[in-house]
Amino acid sequence: MDSPWAPLRGRVFRMLWIAVLAGNVGTWMQTVGAQWLVVEEPDAATWTSLVQTVTMLPVLLLALPAGAIADVLDRRRLLMAVQTALFLVGALLTVLTALGRMPPPLLLLFTFLLGVGQALTLPTWQAVIPEIVSRAELPAASALGAVNTNLARSAGPAVAGLLVAHIGPAAVFALNAISYAVFALALVFWRRPPKKGPSHPERFGPAVRAGGRFVRYAPAVRRLLIRVILFVLPGSVVWGLLPVVAHQELHLGASGYGVLLAALGVGAIAGALLMPRIRRVMSANRLIVVAGLSYGGALVVVALAPHEAAVGAVLVLAGAAWMTLVSRMNATLQLLLPNWVRARGFGIYQVVFAGAQAVGALVWGQVAERAGLPVTFVAAAVLMLMGTATVWWLPVHEHDDADRSPAVYWAEPHIMLEPHAEEGPVLVTAVYRVRDDRAAEFVAAMDAVRLTRLRTGATRWGLFRDGADPVRYFEVYQVPTWEDHLRQHEGRLTGSDEEVEQRAVALAEGPAEVTHLLPTDKDD
Repeated sequence: MDSPWAPLRGRVFRMLWIAVLAGNVGTWMQTVGAQWLVVEEPDAATWTSLVQTVTMLPVLLLALPAGAIADVLDRRRLLMAVQTALFLVGALLTVLTALGRMPPPLLLLFTFLLGVGQALTLPTWQAVIPEIVSRAELPAASALGAVNTNLARSAGPAVAGLLVAHIGPAAVFALNAISYAVFALALVFWRRPPKKGPSHPERFGPAVRAGGRFVRYAPAVRRLLIRVILFVLPGSVVWGLLPVVAHQELHLGASGYGVLLAALGVGAIAGALLMPRIRRVMSANRLIVVAGLSYGGALVVVALAPHEAAVGAVLVLAGAAWMTLVSRMNATLQLLLPNWVRARGFGIYQVVFAGAQAVGALVWGQVAERAGLPVTFVAAAVLMLMGTATVWWLPVHEHDDADRSPAVYWAEPHIMLEPHAEEGPVLVTAVYRVRDDRAAEFVAAMDAVRLTRLRTGATRWGLFRDGADPVRYFEVYQVPTWEDHLRQHEGRLTGSDEEVEQRAVALAEGPAEVTHLLPTDKDD
């Protein structure tokens, strides 16, 4: 059996993994400190759920732009700048809290600013991972990312609970600030080899739109995102309301709340260690069912058996279910995304993930204020089970054998005009000759080609048949600018795209005759 620890043999991955662990520990300590700072305020359920919502809201708003920035700029330098800024924000939060000048609204503002840093960090870090591990090690690296998060979830809250109880939230915030400095220092020691990028870096706006188009026309990615929503939306009730459960139902202090979060972390770590075996014996869709049933059952126990031992036990199960499913979806997405759009793809993933958490935490907080905690957890369990049942209609397709490496196989366009990079739109036509007995098969093959064109830059696509010469088929697609079309030539297409196109070309009589139609000069 492959070792789940294999990626840690690489020095760079090991160093950055430890640095990210320090940052994750600090983040969880921050969350505990912030939630416990408002747990005795009036309307505590609303305030604690707002802490979770405000933490995730920046990811919802900024993850896609952050992914575009990470695909355009040097990812190492971007991470270093963000961690430095987070250190400064965390230090100011620490000072104001120590001085007793941290009312709940100001706390939410600082939490939002730290969330902005996380929104910039998450897609960038995810895009860096395939640079420092092999493709074969990506599932293990993804599982180790989950181990990292859940080690932090286990240790961070427990330590934070002790610090809050004996020193105060300011100590927690101070350690969180230091964790950002640790990550920045590790990045300084990472000597990243220079990466050869496109001859012209993408501009921000077109880069964002290109990322959205890719996901829109990648059915496997879209289905994965739907599965994440259906699991995280009801599952967020735990992260949003567990402080209130600890305080109001179980009558625990900060240390007890830390123990409950540690139970979630312990279950998640156990699940991560079992991930290689689970991956061998269980498909992604079967895992969705098992994780959904386990997590939903845990929510019912929290609602109907509010005893510390019972809640702690089922939180271990919930942590394992959460980790195994999220880790599997994360690893699958790593394999589905080509490098040119990887950070943007993960940005959209983070938008969906954080959006489901933020909306879920806010909704469950309001339901708890009006209907009580037991009803809220039962409602979340029912929604979890209903979402799990949809796997028979919306399964996940992993495509482990797909080739996502760049494939430069189009001939360089030979044209007499010299268009400006931003000139457009550009209309590309490809003329194929196809015998009648192959026509139906060719049209079906071209439907798959359509998705490759739209994923990599085209905004419109069509296939037409010549009325005067029925064996001639015209593929016509529009690209926003000449620069966007050149990017299709220079590396946006993948090995899988090449295979799809070759299947269609094999049904035609020879290669297509390609022309590029440029807009006329408006002064003509």
